[in-house]
Amino acid sequence: MDFTSFVKPSNGGGSTENGEANKLQFWKHVEYIENHGKQEDDYEYCMTEFLRMSGIYWGVTALDIMGQLDRLDRKSIIEFVKRCQCPASGGFAPCEGHDPHMLYTLSAVQILCTYDALDDIDCDAVVRFIVGLQQPDGSFFGDKWGEVDTRFSFCAVATLTLLKRMDQSIDVEKAVKFVMSCCNQTDGGFGSKPGAESHAASTLADVDKLGWWLCERQLPSGGLNGRPEKLPDVCYSWWVLSSLTIMGRLHWISSEKLQQFILSCQDTETGGFSDRTGNMPDIFHTLFGIGGLSLLGHSGLKAINPTLCMPQYIIDRLNIKPQRLTLA
Repeated sequence: MDFTSFVKPSNGGGSTENGEANKLQFWKHVEYIENHGKQEDDYEYCMTEFLRMSGIYWGVTALDIMGQLDRLDRKSIIEFVKRCQCPASGGFAPCEGHDPHMLYTLSAVQILCTYDALDDIDCDAVVRFIVGLQQPDGSFFGDKWGEVDTRFSFCAVATLTLLKRMDQSIDVEKAVKFVMSCCNQTDGGFGSKPGAESHAASTLADVDKLGWWLCERQLPSGGLNGRPEKLPDVCYSWWVLSSLTIMGRLHWISSEKLQQFILSCQDTETGGFSDRTGNMPDIFHTLFGIGGLSLLGHSGLKAINPTLCMPQYIIDRLNIKPQRLTLA
């Protein structure tokens, strides 16, 4: 992701104790996000163009959770987002010259909510784009090419919620019915579509049965995986934790072991988080590593909303109140 034109001149960060992987390398991560994507002729920069909108959301949100949002230039980011709205469909593309998609439309709206700039885009067109992607069975296409996935159902509902346009837009009853049709009765988890294998990244939906399946995702290393027999991955520190938090069952896993795993995935030299210990960091896992630590109550980080993956103060400002369950 390119943050080159979005970064303000730096006055220098704080200091950190190098080599202490059991501590959050705060300023290293701030610098990592600020410097991400500066090499525009880099192979990775070119090959990730199709992710740019989400990449900006990941970086903006991570910095905001760390209280460092002002390190990026608000005006240039908003201008970029505006240029990516498709005048024909109303949806957002990941970058200029690409097709609009549900995933990047949510990322764009999340960015604009962070900067309190929804008035800068055509919100009615966004609503039309989302409504037009709902199918007769309640599912959602990701774009005009027709892929169906429960992730797109989440994106649709999340975007409309942030825009405060859930009422009289999509068919909520059918949307819920489709998601419930993706529940696997054997383990209580949810797949990407009916009959698909249960996957933690598709699970934001008997609650105890689902909670138990999510808890089984924790491995001896303390990390969480997305499916049985898979390796742990920092991103599931978000997907699993957020679901457990929403269901009021965060205490069903070992928070201490998970925190140790997340911190072991830091790059103490360059900053950033990787998927697992010893691998290369990236902006995606950096957000979800920091987001997971926030859910665990790590000091020095703002509270994050488990439903919308945005700082809680923004959700409060928008007066949005996602439902949370409590353990009976």
